[in-house]
Amino acid sequence: MKQTLISSLLLGCSLMCVQPTLAQKNKMPLVFSVENTGAKFAEPEYGTADQMPDMPTLPNPFIFANGKKEAKNLEQWQQRRSEIAHLIQHYEIGTKPTVSMDDIDARMSGDTLIVDVHVNGQTLTLSTPIFYPKEGTAPYPLIIGASNNALPRKLFTDRNIAMMVFYERQVNSYSQMNRGGGAGRGSYAFDRLYPELKENGAYSEWAWGFSRLLDGLQKLGPEVTKIDMAHIGVTGCSYAGKMALFCGAFDERVALTIAQEPGGGGAASWRVSRTLGNVENLDKTDYNWFKESLKENFGEEKVNRLPHDRHELVAMCCPRAVLLLGNPDYEWLCDPSMYVSANAAQRVWERFGIADRFGYSIVAGHGHCQLPEVQYPEVEAFIDKFLLGKEANTVVRIAPTDYPTKYDPKQWIKW
Repeated sequence: MKQTLISSLLLGCSLMCVQPTLAQKNKMPLVFSVENTGAKFAEPEYGTADQMPDMPTLPNPFIFANGKKEAKNLEQWQQRRSEIAHLIQHYEIGTKPTVSMDDIDARMSGDTLIVDVHVNGQTLTLSTPIFYPKEGTAPYPLIIGASNNALPRKLFTDRNIAMMVFYERQVNSYSQMNRGGGAGRGSYAFDRLYPELKENGAYSEWAWGFSRLLDGLQKLGPEVTKIDMAHIGVTGCSYAGKMALFCGAFDERVALTIAQEPGGGGAASWRVSRTLGNVENLDKTDYNWFKESLKENFGEEKVNRLPHDRHELVAMCCPRAVLLLGNPDYEWLCDPSMYVSANAAQRVWERFGIADRFGYSIVAGHGHCQLPEVQYPEVEAFIDKFLLGKEANTVVRIAPTDYPTKYDPKQWIKW
């Protein structure tokens, strides 16, 4: 790895944020019409874990791999975001391949969307019904459940928002390992198309499949699908909360990402989680979801050599909208770590003057994946503002009262 990347990681701890201008804020889109605005940018240089500097605090998300530039405007952020995406794929989840729209065939069968993806002489078919509102006017906003949508349906049906589910098992099983009847890593539908990517973790492949559904919607157009491509959201809870975050982060056609109780490997910082108790951290997560080399290369104290962390996965969604939902009653979810990571990610939206597009709500007193009514207002606000275009207060910063002192983000954010 080039010395410039090592220098940039060290430098990232000391550079200060710049204040956004009004003109800059007004130029920040709410969503994009392409999957990846950074596709034109080259990959950064990669190195092995022993070449990385030991960095016990969170890396600065703004610093480029060459160590000579800092992202201060949208175009620069798109390039830096592209670098972060490459790093996460290289070290953590594996490659999310690109697919030409020429290799996508889509059709509607009644209210069911069917998408055929043609790669390397193979075809993978995705299908899912779209549940349309009984009232309102097409094209409709759409919320997609990444495997599940644990949020109350009425939050969407009462607002005339269409709903659908991404059935991830059409791409890859929950368990890639040869256990519990699983066929084993490299033996699923995705692997027929990309046999060379058998080392992939499931999250890269699930994000790939999710994007192919959006390809189908985009190719057919609102006249056929009755879906408004400018107002699409994704959500999921628990392992599917992680999935929703990866899907939203890696596809810029998603206007709103709501990650509900995503736990370790989602929004929670790998570094911070290692300092906590019985939580899901880099050493104690499900390695069906990630590259097995992640644990081999960055396990235990070596996590501090990882050139990025989860706040940068979250920040990949910027300038689009994100709401993180936590539940501190479940220690395994490592919400104190998500709280630190959320405060770090928030700095990215703040830099561009759009802090109202990012929020977190960590509230106790309810079951896992069971949104309590006390959390309805912040979820409704994000839905209203970013799927319906209404005015709403989305400055949401809710956490247990002891978090700011017990898990002070300033101890982790040195930039």
